[in-house]
Parts: sequence; C-alpha cells; structure tokens
Amino acid sequence: MCEVKYNVTIDTYKERLEERIIAYLSEMKGLSLAAAMDAYYRSRLATQIANGLYGIENLDYKYLVEDLVENEPELFAK
Repeated sequence: MCEVKYNVTIDTYKERLEERIIAYLSEMKGLSLAAAMDAYYRSRLATQIANGLYGIENLDYKYLVEDLVENEPELFAK
C-alpha cells in the first residue's frame, strides 16, 4: 500500500511540475498553451522528467524552462 501511495505522489508531483513548465513556457515565449505543450512534449526535458533522470524533476520549473529555451531552440524555430 505504501509503495502505491508513493508512486501516486511522485506521479502527481511530476504532473503538476509539467503543468507549471508548460504555463511558464507559454508566458515566456508568447505561445498558446497548445503550442507550449507541443514543444515541451517533444523536448528532451520531458523525457528526462518522465524517466526521473538526474533528479531533474527536483529543480525549479522556471530554471527548467530557461534551460529548455536555451538548449533546445529548434523546438521554437518557425
């Protein structure tokens, strides 16, 4: 039972983190929420968070968005 509760808590935390990332990305880049969501889910960052790599999900969402914009500019090329 504790393991299930722990997994639900982690999953909920990651979902909320992704929501904050997408909203901030939308605001920062002037994108619609749909465009920000598309860019985020195509990013390496989304994969890293989903897989729990490097503890990246523990970093501040604003830092993660700034890092995403800096390191994956191809996601925003028109």
